[in-house]
Amino acid sequence: MNGQSFNFCAVASPGGDWFVELRDVEFSYGPVQVLFGVSFTVERGEVLGLLGTNGAGKSTVLRVLAGLEVPRHGSVTFDGRDVTGVPAEKLSAAGVGLVMGGKAIFPDLTVRENLQLAGFTVRTGLQDRMSRELDRFPQLKQRFDTKAGSLSGGEQQQLGLAKALLLDPTLLCIDELSLGLSPVIVAELFDVVRRVNADGCTCVLVEQSLNVAAQLCGRAVFLEKGAVKFDGPTADLLERGDLARAVFLGAKNGHKPETATKRSRKRAR
Repeated sequence: MNGQSFNFCAVASPGGDWFVELRDVEFSYGPVQVLFGVSFTVERGEVLGLLGTNGAGKSTVLRVLAGLEVPRHGSVTFDGRDVTGVPAEKLSAAGVGLVMGGKAIFPDLTVRENLQLAGFTVRTGLQDRMSRELDRFPQLKQRFDTKAGSLSGGEQQQLGLAKALLLDPTLLCIDELSLGLSPVIVAELFDVVRRVNADGCTCVLVEQSLNVAAQLCGRAVFLEKGAVKFDGPTADLLERGDLARAVFLGAKNGHKPETATKRSRKRAR
């Protein structure tokens, strides 16, 4: 943890090898409540899909997990410690990484400057870490001195991932990794997440597309209007016609659901 020590309160896990737990979390933006008693766990080493439509509260859950927002009620436990209300910079140092959807890069800075800024808390070995991420994402090495805003959509997502991975997180939260990208680029990014997960990093992946999430996530939590409506194997959610077909696959009025692949191609940059 970069030589820093934090007074996180240790708590006993009620069961299982839980790495993260949200319990009865409620959150409001001003007078507008967006999370209503959200509770779920993330097991150590798993890739959890956090699914739901726009406005369901998925991104807010990630912001609460990463310490960017403080719940008005409920608790957040990370690696056996109560971290409710712990600020983002301390959670980042403790191993929580966040790739924010559409906001993971500084477009006016170069790739080099984005990585240097992401690693400003690293006391030693920053150049080695940057080299590691450039090896992980060779396209970024080729565009090292290019402004991030000039990168393709896929390259920008690579840079967002590289910035988070630079700090060696043990929990990686990713908001809409596939948004606006072609299936080929999504598959490449998912391969990176798989390798990171195989190396021991626990992942929480926010997605709107159930088809996309099913490629990577063995378990899914489905949010609707700020509340958990499903928590279980992703394969089981695929069988829930009331949720999967109507909400994720676009089936309504008897129309054939549009696949995630077709939607991704329409959004591809």
